[in-house]
Amino acid sequence: MPSHAQLSEILDTVSTALLTVECQQGVVGPDSALPELALAARSSGALANVARLVAAAHESGVQVIHAIAERRPDGRGANRNARLFRAAERLPVQQLSGTTAVRVAPPIEVADEDFVVRRLHGLSPIHGTEVDALLRNSGCRTLIVTGVSANVAIPNAVFDAVNRGYTVVVPGDAIAGVPADYTPAMIRNTLALVATVATTDEVLGCLKRPRRG
Repeated sequence: MPSHAQLSEILDTVSTALLTVECQQGVVGPDSALPELALAARSSGALANVARLVAAAHESGVQVIHAIAERRPDGRGANRNARLFRAAERLPVQQLSGTTAVRVAPPIEVADEDFVVRRLHGLSPIHGTEVDALLRNSGCRTLIVTGVSANVAIPNAVFDAVNRGYTVVVPGDAIAGVPADYTPAMIRNTLALVATVATTDEVLGCLKRPRRG
């Protein structure tokens, strides 16, 4: 774990942004298409920690981006080149554009100044989406990555951000995956090699500063 001084230097609020990944009702809500993942996100406290981080980002003026995965009712543009995508087509809850399933899930609050970026294809919240351009235009150098899942979308986001030159911070208790013991293994053996891993409380201690102009 980094020291407070080291983390504070990385998390300069002027050049830091916060990304929430697939924290949508159809994924982590009560009527999730993936109930095991939703349970892990809620019972571990990860979803609550994402909400705490978003609230602190709003207070300190840190840009927040909510990355949402959805699909058109006709399925146009969606991937079908992996078992994951084909299985998703058969789930009882579909992440259809314009439905409750693709709204950001409580207790996370979306502010007027937040960006909500929706993708119709692929596995990554960054590659092939507006996220990179929005981050650069916001002056971001450090990206805090939160949400689900530690199995697929979170490592995709971390790798893509690192490959694009961002410094990445992962609050380990603000991400979730399945089974429950997979998340710490992913953090320890993979994400910690390319990102700065901290706790939500440690990140909050750095974000709770006066709002930037």
